[in-house]
Amino acid sequence: MKPLSSKGLHILLTLETESEDLLLNSKGFLSFIEKILATKDVEIVGVTDHVFENQSFTSAVCLKESHLCIHTWPEFKQLTFDVFLCNYMQDNTEKVEQIADEVIGYFNAEIIQKHKIYR
Repeated sequence: MKPLSSKGLHILLTLETESEDLLLNSKGFLSFIEKILATKDVEIVGVTDHVFENQSFTSAVCLKESHLCIHTWPEFKQLTFDVFLCNYMQDNTEKVEQIADEVIGYFNAEIIQKHKIYR
């Protein structure tokens, strides 16, 4: 097995929240995420969003540095979120941690699962 080359940190979260309205507001989430990414000097290169019949949503934000994705399940008061930033030009580990923490705060969520994968 080859050693890792510190390509970046990938955080995967399963969260639970009582803020059901946020689980139904894809536009609000995307506005929030665009603002926090701007403060981190991270470049968005594409966004795709799908709202389901029950207003839950799936969104993916493609970044020059990699991606982030969210899927909401209001019927379970849960969401999944993942963020990965590569370390091509600089170490983005702290930015990944900050983005994950800010998403947890946005949803005022309890962490059900948190996985960190060092690529």
